[in-house]
Amino acid sequence: MTVIDKPHLTREHVLSLLTGMIRIRKFEDKCAELYSQEKIRGFLHLYDGEEAIAAGVIPVLGKDDKIVATYREHGQALARGVPMTEVMAEMYGKAEGSSGGRGGSMHIFDAATNFYGGNAIVGGGLPLAVGIALADHMRGQTHVTACFFGDGATAEGEFHESMNLAALWGLPVLFVCENNGYAMGTAIGRYDSDTDIHEKAAAYGMESRVVDGMDVVAVEAAARTAIRHIRETGKPVFLECKTYRFRPHSMFDAQLYRTKEEVETWRKRGPIVQFQTWLLKNGLLHQEDVDRVEREIDDEIAQAVAFAEAGTWEPKADLMKHTMAEPLPDPEPTPPSGETVETTYREAVKQGIRDALLRDERVFLMGEDVGAYGGCYAVSKGLMAEFGEDRIRDTPLSESGFTGAGIGAAAAGMRPIVEVMTVNFSLLALDQILNTAATVRHMSGGQFGVPVVIRMATGAGKQLAAQHSHSLEGWFSHIPGLKVLAPATLEDARGMLWTALEDPDPVLIFENVMLYNRTGLLDTGAGPVDISKAAVRRQGDDVTLITYGGSLYKTLEAAEELAKEGIGAEVIDLRVLRPLDDTTIMGSVGRTRRAVIVDEGWKSGSLSAEIAARIHEQVFWQMDAPVGRVCSAEVPIPYPAHLEQAAIPQVPQIVAAAKATLGRS
Repeated sequence: MTVIDKPHLTREHVLSLLTGMIRIRKFEDKCAELYSQEKIRGFLHLYDGEEAIAAGVIPVLGKDDKIVATYREHGQALARGVPMTEVMAEMYGKAEGSSGGRGGSMHIFDAATNFYGGNAIVGGGLPLAVGIALADHMRGQTHVTACFFGDGATAEGEFHESMNLAALWGLPVLFVCENNGYAMGTAIGRYDSDTDIHEKAAAYGMESRVVDGMDVVAVEAAARTAIRHIRETGKPVFLECKTYRFRPHSMFDAQLYRTKEEVETWRKRGPIVQFQTWLLKNGLLHQEDVDRVEREIDDEIAQAVAFAEAGTWEPKADLMKHTMAEPLPDPEPTPPSGETVETTYREAVKQGIRDALLRDERVFLMGEDVGAYGGCYAVSKGLMAEFGEDRIRDTPLSESGFTGAGIGAAAAGMRPIVEVMTVNFSLLALDQILNTAATVRHMSGGQFGVPVVIRMATGAGKQLAAQHSHSLEGWFSHIPGLKVLAPATLEDARGMLWTALEDPDPVLIFENVMLYNRTGLLDTGAGPVDISKAAVRRQGDDVTLITYGGSLYKTLEAAEELAKEGIGAEVIDLRVLRPLDDTTIMGSVGRTRRAVIVDEGWKSGSLSAEIAARIHEQVFWQMDAPVGRVCSAEVPIPYPAHLEQAAIPQVPQIVAAAKATLGRS
């Protein structure tokens, strides 16, 4: 430890440290009381016993540094300077809360202090912090991102993925493990084969230290050393703070897993009693100083409670507010240049990425094998040579980690394109997509957005068998907070990405594997296209065929076959799976009075089921026949080519379904 790192224990400084801890303790004591009165509801995780960590680490950070917390984050929020009135109002769920009442106890956000919120998913904040630090790293900034988490998180895969990414890329993250000895109700020795947590981080080649988390001076000294190291080197540091929580895991916890004697033993060496006793014994403070501090804090808490009690409930009319940002206007159509070039769907996607990289320095591509290998489907081939390894960023095989990092980078102002190799791998990143990307705007009361684009290959037809042939885009279309796109044409493959990158919310783009080699003519001046409307790809008056992605061209072929029998089929390319363009769908179906939906997903619980339900809700009385559906067979996609083709929608099935709506066999 250098002289710079050593805390100067002046009267003013020790009073500040003690005040910070007492303020957290008293606030939470009041919260426990209010919880028993049912004024605070849901889960309530208290920081009682761990105050020295927040009080020792956070004041050392600069105002431009960032913080990612866990669900036990009241202490971190107060130490960071989030107003107590707003924290208390958030606990009540009032509109005046720090997150507008949308987050509650586990999701306190405050953009003004760079407090990126609590995270109720164990370990879920780790990739987010890595991504925020990545954004600073790519901008050449020396800010630190401090990430707080408990010992239980170190058993999660996201912990190891995040350690590896931070060390691999040399990112300015301060990882602060609040090791309180229990993951909920299981002692660390019962769930972890190596209870020296800091050694796990050291195994990834980063600076890793352990400190007594009950000693606020020791914590501050360790934090000063760690933060100085990060600023000087740009590399991460791991700090394990050994502590203990005196209260239950949450207020629902009966604490049957530990004895009262154990808790009392730890209380005797609690951070407040230990530090306060030492200060009084050595004459650095006097009892009247402590009494004055406690009175002032009691007054502040009383004011915070009064503020929360007087706060307002957000009106029910605002229920949908902050689910997504206000939609941007559709881009102006690009006038045709008069010149076309023959190209492939793959090349159209690639040129869309290339255009984005040239147009906006915030854009970068990251994912498995996107760089040196050129992408699993060769979409990014050659881009690393043109743009360098910083902007075409190969990642480890860690979908949750690098997807979460992309989400964090987006929240911090970058415009990442995250490539998940195939849709089945996206299930490993589903936690980050569902619980972070789709919810941050809502939980933060609109303070933070996640303008990330996540691309992935989808669909069957390549004989890749059951684990690589899914069509799961309908699953993601179920999730509020996301936009879901399925480009089928060359124009959409190139132009949707442009618009998606300008969108303030997360956008998922599903590229059907059977389209990559498809060729066609593309205008050389092709520009951005809208991501809000379906497109009528063929006019017709007798039946509406509704589809998207890889099934579009089969459906158009089916329409040609129907035309030979005098049946005029209108073909709608959905293009946008969430939000669905009801106006275009109902306008067509209301006119043709018949509909068939072609969806490569499985029929049960599918996107086709949602569209059919909407049709019945909105234009049922105009229908002359039930809605037909052509979907994949309810079977894992087989490997043999003839069985694979039998399992997914084909032209004869689409023709038969359309004719059935007309009563023709």
